[in-house]
Formats: sequence, C-alpha cells, structure tokens
Amino acid sequence: MQGGIAVPAKYPTLCSAAVILATVLYSIDWTIASVALPHMRGSFSASQDQISWVITSYIVASAVMMPTGAFLSARFGRKRVFVTAVAGFVLASILCGSADTLAGEVIARVIQGMSGAFLVPLSQSIMLDTYPPEKHTRMMGYWGVGSVFGPVVGPTLGGYLTEYSDWRWIFWINVPICLLALVGVIAFLPETKKDPGKKLDVFGFVTLALAIGALQMMFDRGQRYDWFESPEILLEAAIGALGLYLFAAHSLTHRSPFLDPRLLFVRGYALGIAFVFLYGLITVPPMVMMPPFMQDMRGMPVDTIGLLQSPRGFGLVVSMFAGGSLTHVLGPRLLIGFGFSCLALAGFEMSSWTTEVGTWPIVWTGFLQGVGAGIIWVPLQSVIFPNLAPSQRTEAASVMNLMRSVGSSIGVSLALTMLTRTAAGARSVLVESVTPYHEALRHAEVARYWDIGSVAGLAQIDRQVDLQAAMIGYAAEFRLLAYFAIAALPLLVLIRKPRPAATPV
Repeated sequence: MQGGIAVPAKYPTLCSAAVILATVLYSIDWTIASVALPHMRGSFSASQDQISWVITSYIVASAVMMPTGAFLSARFGRKRVFVTAVAGFVLASILCGSADTLAGEVIARVIQGMSGAFLVPLSQSIMLDTYPPEKHTRMMGYWGVGSVFGPVVGPTLGGYLTEYSDWRWIFWINVPICLLALVGVIAFLPETKKDPGKKLDVFGFVTLALAIGALQMMFDRGQRYDWFESPEILLEAAIGALGLYLFAAHSLTHRSPFLDPRLLFVRGYALGIAFVFLYGLITVPPMVMMPPFMQDMRGMPVDTIGLLQSPRGFGLVVSMFAGGSLTHVLGPRLLIGFGFSCLALAGFEMSSWTTEVGTWPIVWTGFLQGVGAGIIWVPLQSVIFPNLAPSQRTEAASVMNLMRSVGSSIGVSLALTMLTRTAAGARSVLVESVTPYHEALRHAEVARYWDIGSVAGLAQIDRQVDLQAAMIGYAAEFRLLAYFAIAALPLLVLIRKPRPAATPV
C-alpha cells in the first residue's frame, strides 16, 4: 500500500486539525504577499517586474514539486514527508521575513513553495484515509475550508499586517502556527508503509518539471513582454510544449512512469480534473484583481481593501459546510451547477460596475463568489475520489491540485491580458473625444474643472480618461470570467451518480 494509512489514526480529530492547519498556512501564503508588494518593492528598491518574483517564485516552485508527493510518500513514508514539509515551511517563513535583499527573498520563497507543495495533496489523502468512505464528503468540506479559504484570508490578513505593522510579519506570523501544526502532526499522524525499493522516474520528473516551470513563467510574464512578440516567451512556450510532449510519450511507454496515466481512465477522474482546472481558472483571478481595483479605481486604503475581501471568505465557509451535508441529498451535479451559476451571476454584475461603485455591491458579489466557490468544491470530491483505490489517492490529489494551480495561473494571465489590452484600446478611443468641440466639455460646470486650455485641466482629463479606460478593462475581465463559468455548465451532463468507494488494495 502506497497511499493508505498503515494503522488508523488514534485521535482522528486532532490529526485532521493538524493537517488542515498546515494546509491553511500554505494556501494563505499563496496570496498574502500580493497586497504587500508595494511596500516590499520600496524595501528592496526593486522594479515592478523584479518584485513580481516574490509571487512567481512561490507558485513555480510549488507547481514543480507538487507531483513528487506520491513518490516521496511511497519511498520514505507519508508522515516523514509531511513533517519535513512543515518544518521546511517554518524555516522558509523565518527567512522570508528576515531577507535584506530581493535575491534572498526570492530564494526563501522558493524554499517555502517547495516545502508547501506537499501540504495540500498529502493532507487531502490523509483526510480520506483517516475516515471511512461514508464520511468522506463531509470531511472534504472541512478540509476544503483550509485549502480554498486561504487565498481569501490572505489579502485581508496581509492588508492589516502591512498597514499597521510591517510587511515582514506576513511571513513571521506563520511561525507559531506552523510550530503548532508540526507538534500536532508529529503527535497524532500515523506513518504509512514504506517501499524502500521504489525508484524515481527521473526522466518523467525532469520533463514535467521543465514543462510546468516554463509554462508558468510564460503565463506569468507573457502580458509584460507582449506575449509571442518576445523571444523569451517564445522560448518558454517551446520548452513547455516539448516538455509536455516528452512527458506524455514517456509516460505511455514506461513501465513505472512518474505519474500513472491510468488515473485518467478511472471513472469520473478526468471529468473531475476538467472541473478543477475551470475552478482555478474562474475563482482565483477575482482574488488577485480586486485589491488593485479597489485601490486604483476607488482609492481605498489597504486595511479597508482587506476588510472588503472578507465576505468572500464568509460565503466560502458557509457554503462548504452546507455542501458537505447537501451532497448526499441533492447529488453533485445540482450543487456544482448552482456554484458555477453563482460565479457567472457575480461576474455579470461586476461587469456593470462604474468608477463610482459603492461598498455594498463589492460586499454582496464577493459573498456570492465565495458561495459559488465553496459549494462547488465539496461535491467535486465525490466525483473525483470514490472510484480510486487508496494507493492512488496521494498521486491523484497531487495531480488535482497541480491542475488547479495551472488553471489559476492561466486565469490570472488571461485576466491581466484582457484588462491591459481592453483598457489600452478604450483609452485610444476616449482620447479622440477630448477636443474643444466636444459637447460635454463645453458646459460651464465641466469646463471649470476640465479646462482643456490649461495644464491642470488636461491633467484632470487625462486622469479621468485613464480611470474610465481601466474600468472598461475591468468590466471586460469580469465578463470573461462569467462566460467561463457558463461554459462549465454543459459538462454537468457527464456527471453520473458516484459508485461506492473502491476496495482498498
């Protein structure tokens, strides 16, 4: 047995609490640094492109290492890998908060990402192995709060720490919580059986790592360098495509591939992975884009921005707990469809906003997005995992979380591209209207503030044109995410009623 618990957890509740706590920390750190980037940029005297590596390095390191969780667990034991990952996360958090240079910060974030990569997939398989099949749906709801709630809490917590303390505390605050999780894992998590003879498929790992790393870099930096007009982006795309081709060909022909392609033929798994990809594509971009929207378009301070992000988290928690109870009653198809419909409705509403949008629309659309994201996640587990043997769970969870990460990266890149290009196009159209003959500029009240014949008036007009163009870009981005949510709905017809869990092997 590679993925199952060798002996049952003596204290399953305490074991679950420890692994969920570790999962929360990893997912929080995925986004907590986003609101602190301007302050970090000043501390390190870095450019906008350079400081983005604080986020990129964490994502790329996590994505590259995540698929190795199954092999390391089988080779060395799942408890040992999990304990090492939590300890590495503690050390990396200390280094992140103590870094004096940008290079030191990026190296620390790489270590943090590599350590944290194992926490989400391993904790998911631990939860499934700790409880009997009839409790899986409910326990996945509890686990999902940790794995998905983090990106919602991250900007809120980061905003308050940055505003009222120092950006370094967004990393130092991890230390006591990580130590608590580490003690819990050591004390209550039982070890799995080890397979000392298991060997790593080096070629499969290297080709997949190259593909993931190159594609993540391409998606992250594409908009900044005008996509395929840049030699760097072309090179990253070529490396990513070649890596994927070599990995796929090798996996289909190798006796013991790095990732078992037979997972895709397990009933419900491939469909579930498609939903997970769309889930990341739709749910993460609003978390990344809303803080700059509220700061640039509405001029809100960092702490207010963090507070206005919290309704999303509240909706997420409520719907996840509800989803755990309702899945057995209503089935996954109805709940997943309801969740994507909530995301679509929120997206269309946000696409109608103006630069004068109030706080209430931000609050209720954020709550609705949280409800949609939460109600999808729990029943989705009942589509993916019931037909997998326990020995397949760790690998299946690793691939699932990898696809969510890739979907999130692509979603953010598409959103940024849509925002930038639409805003640039809108600006070019709007400036054509700035002439002395435009009817709006000839009214006395308008001319008093927007005097086209003065430098100050032109500056005011230019600022307003930038705001309106950016608002058009944000509206297009929100509308695109709504269309993606609608595009997921036809896949619901492929969901069938889950069968009983597979017999352990």
